[in-house]
Amino acid sequence: MLQPEFPSSQPSSSHAHDADRNAHAAIDAGRLKVDHTDAEVVRPLTTAEYCERVYQTADGDPARIPWHHGRADELLIGWLNREAPRLVRPGSRAVVVGCGLGDDVAELTARGFDVIGFDVSATAIHWAALRHPRCAQRFMQADLLDPPSRLLGRFDLVVEISTLQSLPPDLRRIGAANLARLASARGVIVSVDCGRLVEEPSDGAEGPPWPLSPAELESLLCSAGLGCVTQPKAIPVEGEPDHVRVMGVFVRG
Repeated sequence: MLQPEFPSSQPSSSHAHDADRNAHAAIDAGRLKVDHTDAEVVRPLTTAEYCERVYQTADGDPARIPWHHGRADELLIGWLNREAPRLVRPGSRAVVVGCGLGDDVAELTARGFDVIGFDVSATAIHWAALRHPRCAQRFMQADLLDPPSRLLGRFDLVVEISTLQSLPPDLRRIGAANLARLASARGVIVSVDCGRLVEEPSDGAEGPPWPLSPAELESLLCSAGLGCVTQPKAIPVEGEPDHVRVMGVFVRG
């Protein structure tokens, strides 16, 4: 297994093992809004700074992380149960991009994958290790916009959940290209994000998140040289009629 490098900072651990309270599948945009401006330098936060600030200001409470659901992603679990056995061999190398508090990494580890999870936030990585001590060494800090060269071309399965949606539209193509670069030849990429039913430009929308339509997700990843295994589609969120998610499965040729 590739050995992650551990960053130095960590969050308060007083609530790290508390029961997670946010059981919704969709991101609560109201809880997502933190100060977008760095008061010291008076400029918009980068995506990395924004994510780090969300984790730091949560003060060890998972319920304050708006994209955290207290469990492995339900769409990923469904795919692993139904589709993964015909596409990815047992024990394959896998990577979870933007792994957050680590539930998807723990799920894949339990299923026998040789998995690494990375996140741009150092606080998230330490927090994930606290929550999942049995796979603590599987977490590392890294940025999808500039991934370490030692990760490129290494993975039979690349899982991206709620990461492309966190990138401003002008950076999405870089993120999508790097998702493709993480995959080995014939590697499978699973992508799940906030979705939009209406086909309209999202460049002017305030985010994060910046939801994607199925056509946008397909265009992004196919433009990065990937082929469609399962065409992206909008999936309604149970109990939340105003929310949809978009999911697609791709392969590197």
